[in-house]
Amino acid sequence: MNINTSSEQTAMAEINVTPLVDVMLVLLIVFIVTAPLLMQAVKVDLPGTAAVEPVKQSRVVQLTVNAQGIVYIDQRPIHLDVLESELKTLLAATPDLSVQLHADENVKYGRVAQVMAAASRANIKKLGFVTVRE
Repeated sequence: MNINTSSEQTAMAEINVTPLVDVMLVLLIVFIVTAPLLMQAVKVDLPGTAAVEPVKQSRVVQLTVNAQGIVYIDQRPIHLDVLESELKTLLAATPDLSVQLHADENVKYGRVAQVMAAASRANIKKLGFVTVRE
Protein backbone atom coordinates (compact mmCIF):
# COMPACT_ATOMS: atom_id res chain seq x y z
CA MET A 1 0.00 0.00 0.00
CA ASN A 2 1.37 3.26 -1.10
CA ILE A 3 0.47 6.44 0.86
CA ASN A 4 0.87 9.69 -0.96
CA THR A 5 1.99 12.37 1.50
CA SER A 6 2.33 15.20 -0.99
CA SER A 7 -0.76 17.33 -1.27
CA GLU A 8 -2.11 18.13 -4.71
CA GLN A 9 -3.92 21.14 -3.35
CA THR A 10 -1.80 24.29 -3.44
CA ALA A 11 -2.81 27.90 -2.90
CA MET A 12 -3.58 29.98 -5.98
CA ALA A 13 -1.04 32.72 -6.44
CA GLU A 14 -3.15 34.91 -8.75
CA ILE A 15 -6.24 37.01 -8.13
CA ASN A 16 -9.32 36.66 -10.30
CA VAL A 17 -10.26 40.23 -11.28
CA THR A 18 -13.26 39.36 -13.43
CA PRO A 19 -15.82 39.74 -10.59
CA LEU A 20 -14.21 43.06 -9.59
CA VAL A 21 -14.49 44.38 -13.16
CA ASP A 22 -18.12 43.25 -13.33
CA VAL A 23 -19.02 45.10 -10.12
CA MET A 24 -17.22 48.25 -11.27
CA LEU A 25 -19.06 48.21 -14.62
CA VAL A 26 -22.42 47.84 -12.86
CA LEU A 27 -21.58 50.80 -10.56
CA LEU A 28 -20.53 52.87 -13.57
CA ILE A 29 -23.81 52.17 -15.32
CA VAL A 30 -25.76 53.08 -12.17
CA PHE A 31 -23.92 56.41 -11.89
CA ILE A 32 -24.39 57.18 -15.59
CA VAL A 33 -28.13 56.56 -15.30
CA THR A 34 -28.66 58.50 -12.03
CA ALA A 35 -26.40 61.52 -12.74
CA PRO A 36 -28.82 63.30 -15.11
CA LEU A 37 -31.64 62.81 -12.61
CA LEU A 38 -29.63 64.59 -9.91
CA MET A 39 -28.96 67.59 -12.16
CA GLN A 40 -32.58 68.39 -12.89
CA ALA A 41 -34.04 71.24 -10.91
CA VAL A 42 -37.64 71.78 -9.98
CA LYS A 43 -39.23 74.23 -12.38
CA VAL A 44 -41.03 77.04 -10.55
CA ASP A 45 -42.76 80.14 -11.85
CA LEU A 46 -41.50 82.88 -9.55
CA PRO A 47 -43.87 85.71 -8.69
CA GLY A 48 -43.08 89.30 -9.58
CA THR A 49 -42.45 91.95 -6.96
CA ALA A 50 -41.96 95.68 -6.88
CA ALA A 51 -38.43 96.95 -7.30
CA VAL A 52 -36.54 97.42 -4.05
CA GLU A 53 -33.68 99.68 -3.18
CA PRO A 54 -30.28 98.03 -3.68
CA VAL A 55 -28.17 97.19 -0.66
CA LYS A 56 -25.96 100.09 0.35
CA GLN A 57 -22.28 99.47 0.01
CA SER A 58 -20.27 100.31 3.10
CA ARG A 59 -18.00 103.31 2.83
CA VAL A 60 -14.32 102.45 2.56
CA VAL A 61 -11.77 104.82 4.07
CA GLN A 62 -8.14 104.62 2.97
CA LEU A 63 -5.84 104.99 5.98
CA THR A 64 -2.24 105.38 4.76
CA VAL A 65 1.06 105.51 6.63
CA ASN A 66 4.01 106.49 4.42
CA ALA A 67 7.69 105.68 4.96
CA GLN A 68 8.20 108.84 7.07
CA GLY A 69 5.34 107.84 9.40
CA ILE A 70 2.90 110.51 8.22
CA VAL A 71 -0.72 109.35 8.47
CA TYR A 72 -3.29 110.12 5.77
CA ILE A 73 -7.06 109.64 5.68
CA ASP A 74 -8.15 109.41 2.03
CA GLN A 75 -4.94 111.24 0.89
CA ARG A 76 -5.48 114.01 3.46
CA PRO A 77 -2.64 114.28 6.01
CA ILE A 78 -3.78 114.07 9.61
CA HIS A 79 -1.95 114.24 12.92
CA LEU A 80 -1.95 111.06 14.99
CA ASP A 81 -3.45 112.90 17.97
CA VAL A 82 -6.68 113.70 16.09
CA LEU A 83 -6.87 110.43 14.14
CA GLU A 84 -9.12 108.75 16.72
CA SER A 85 -11.62 111.63 16.83
CA GLU A 86 -11.65 111.86 13.02
CA LEU A 87 -12.37 108.14 12.72
CA LYS A 88 -15.16 108.46 15.31
CA THR A 89 -16.68 111.30 13.25
CA LEU A 90 -16.54 109.19 10.09
CA LEU A 91 -18.03 106.22 11.96
CA ALA A 92 -20.89 108.36 13.27
CA ALA A 93 -21.69 109.45 9.71
CA THR A 94 -21.41 105.90 8.30
CA PRO A 95 -22.08 103.12 10.84
CA ASP A 96 -20.81 100.33 8.54
CA LEU A 97 -17.46 102.01 7.88
CA SER A 98 -14.60 99.90 6.51
CA VAL A 99 -11.00 101.02 6.91
CA GLN A 100 -8.19 99.84 4.63
CA LEU A 101 -4.73 100.32 6.09
CA HIS A 102 -1.94 100.98 3.59
CA ALA A 103 1.39 100.96 5.44
CA ASP A 104 4.72 101.41 3.72
CA GLU A 105 7.03 98.45 4.27
CA ASN A 106 9.76 100.79 5.53
CA VAL A 107 7.67 102.43 8.25
CA LYS A 108 8.43 101.39 11.82
CA TYR A 109 6.05 98.83 13.27
CA GLY A 110 5.40 101.06 16.30
CA ARG A 111 3.80 103.70 14.10
CA VAL A 112 1.50 101.13 12.48
CA ALA A 113 0.60 99.83 15.95
CA GLN A 114 -0.31 103.38 17.05
CA VAL A 115 -2.58 103.80 14.02
CA MET A 116 -4.22 100.42 14.68
CA ALA A 117 -4.75 101.32 18.34
CA ALA A 118 -6.38 104.63 17.36
CA ALA A 119 -8.72 102.75 15.01
CA SER A 120 -9.55 100.28 17.76
CA ARG A 121 -10.31 103.04 20.25
CA ALA A 122 -12.59 104.64 17.62
CA ASN A 123 -14.58 101.34 17.54
CA ILE A 124 -13.67 100.53 13.94
CA LYS A 125 -14.85 96.93 13.44
CA LYS A 126 -13.75 96.45 9.82
CA LEU A 127 -10.01 97.04 9.46
CA GLY A 128 -8.16 95.47 6.55
CA PHE A 129 -4.49 95.51 5.54
CA VAL A 130 -3.65 96.17 1.91
CA THR A 131 -0.61 94.43 0.45
CA VAL A 132 0.73 93.70 -3.02
CA ARG A 133 1.44 90.30 -4.48
CA GLU A 134 5.12 89.45 -4.82
